[in-house]
Amino acid sequence: MLTRLEVQGFKNLLDVSVDFGPFTCIAGANGIGKSNVFDAIEFLSYLVNDSLVEASQRVRGASGLRGGDPRDLFWDGYREHQRQINLAAEMIVPAEVEDDLGAPAEATTTFLRYELSLGYALPEGEGSVGRLTLLREELRHINRGDAGKHLKFPHNAKKFRSSVVRGQRRGGAFLSTEAREGGTVINVHGDGGSSGKPQPRAAARAGRTVLSTVTTNDYPTILAARREMQSWRRLALEPSALRTPDTFVDARTLSPNGRHLASTLYRIANEKLPGQEVSDPDAIYARVAGRLSDLAGIGAESISVEPDQVREVFTLFLQERGNLRLPARALSEGTLRFLALCVLLEDPTFKGLICMEEPENGIHPANLPALLQLVRDLAVDHSEVPDETNTFRQVIVNTHAPGVVQLCDPQDLLLADVRSFRTPEGSVTRALTLLPFKDSWRAAGGVPSFSEADVVAYLASPAGAQLRLPWDLVG
Repeated sequence: MLTRLEVQGFKNLLDVSVDFGPFTCIAGANGIGKSNVFDAIEFLSYLVNDSLVEASQRVRGASGLRGGDPRDLFWDGYREHQRQINLAAEMIVPAEVEDDLGAPAEATTTFLRYELSLGYALPEGEGSVGRLTLLREELRHINRGDAGKHLKFPHNAKKFRSSVVRGQRRGGAFLSTEAREGGTVINVHGDGGSSGKPQPRAAARAGRTVLSTVTTNDYPTILAARREMQSWRRLALEPSALRTPDTFVDARTLSPNGRHLASTLYRIANEKLPGQEVSDPDAIYARVAGRLSDLAGIGAESISVEPDQVREVFTLFLQERGNLRLPARALSEGTLRFLALCVLLEDPTFKGLICMEEPENGIHPANLPALLQLVRDLAVDHSEVPDETNTFRQVIVNTHAPGVVQLCDPQDLLLADVRSFRTPEGSVTRALTLLPFKDSWRAAGGVPSFSEADVVAYLASPAGAQLRLPWDLVG
């Protein structure tokens, strides 16, 4: 779980600090850069898998395409000045993970803060491009006694916090940066704290973050941080991917674009839950069909996935009331997206952070309450202990839809706006900021916030509206 994100110098995020809870909705106008918050989160996730070059090419550039110039990632990156991106993430990591060889590893502490600074090296010759450089990397623990000050969202301390914040550490950092005569080095420290000699890695020659190089259980807490950040993903469900048939050899986990919907549901339905002697496919299919029936206009009587032993493919079928039986490829885009979220809700293996762009796309206004409730239900219930029935998931969505904003709990809302900032050089510029709702948990301590007056466009009928409800029906 990503509990806090700090970004400086990344795209139009000149200086953004934001606390997250299990569910967050970021609302803002088109084109102001609210998707850059997702880009920053996605970039951190890429950096724990890929090289600096590969990670920079996977993030959307200024044109919205991937594989662009690395200067696209820096604030004001095309001017002649020193460039630097600073990223920090506070997170709750899984206590038990597996390394890349399948060996178990147990983190000694599960509440961590990761900090990263990246620079830009100019091209070394004609026809070449510049590259990212590693300047600083830190991974430190947050003491259990301080967890309450860092986990600012309302939660049950006895049930939720005590179950996810575990362990103690008496030593220093797990990763630390040190300036030496020969250049900057990143020190890797073991879970034993001050005992044991740190392993230095030269930052200047590093083509990737040091965190991304930890693949075995020799450093279990660093590995747990890597596994957590690998679970941060952007869910962009595409109708073509959702309609693509699955063969028996395809993956059985839903991809970020929606591939493998049928095979994923088949796997969930046929898995044995803890305490069960046999699986119960009918119960899983019934729950998915029941949730899909929340959509007005969809009379879902049953859902099933049928394996075709001859063609070796899975086909998902929807049986509507009235005996109309439809394969997934015949369903509307909005229905398919909603169905995919229903399937994810039933998947206890689908954990981590989910970022969703405009989940309301393709959904009729009358179905927005059902959609938003489903998206909220994907996130962990912070009043209870996370377990097989309360999956430890986190959801962040962005939107510009008035209906979504009106349905959100103000405690979960952030308003994306462009405001004036002073740059490190002393000039005044405009950059993205995220404002919490007044009197919400994020607005404590005099933090700038927004009120209903700042979101009138989301709450009132648009100017020139030709159809309105009678005044006596407006409540």
